Amino acid sequence: MTTAKIWLRPAAILALPLCALVLSGCVVSQSTYDQSQANLQQAQANNQRLQAENASLKTQIAQDQEQHMFTVAADVLFPSGGFEISANGHAMIDDIAGKLKTLRNSKIVVYGYTDNAKVGAALRKAGVKTNVDLSSRRADAVVNLLVTDGVNPNIISAKGRGDTHPVAPNTTAEGRSQNRRIEIAVEGPGN
Repeated sequence: MTTAKIWLRPAAILALPLCALVLSGCVVSQSTYDQSQANLQQAQANNQRLQAENASLKTQIAQDQEQHMFTVAADVLFPSGGFEISANGHAMIDDIAGKLKTLRNSKIVVYGYTDNAKVGAALRKAGVKTNVDLSSRRADAVVNLLVTDGVNPNIISAKGRGDTHPVAPNTTAEGRSQNRRIEIAVEGPGN
């Protein structure tokens, strides 16, 4: 068996590592390029997501600016278990009416809420069978007083929601008190 000897010139010996270096640089450059493209696509996706979130927040802010809410504890407006507005309640509603009676291009909704306690016998005799009935009568009473105080009757309505949408647990007296409330929502430009 004969062994062939390969003789390389010194220039060729230097060229081999240089070729290997150039070729390895191309592989690194391709993987770096691919990673850069992946990073760019991820950044573009994040940018689109952030733009969508920004648009959603702008819409929410615009809605919040167009909606003003007045919340009054029902215990201040009405006697316990009743739906006729008390003297203190009249004063509070009169004050709110002063802020609402100049509105023309808005919608005002008076929402009534109760706790989850059962309607008592006295209310049942007065025709109030459920918490929704009680909250509706209370909301109607507030609407009637606001209209009497000069709020445009064409832009105001009442809605009883009973014990739905609690803001606190009904397991404590304090929580039940917080849930008995009237909310007056003003929606629109407010002029």
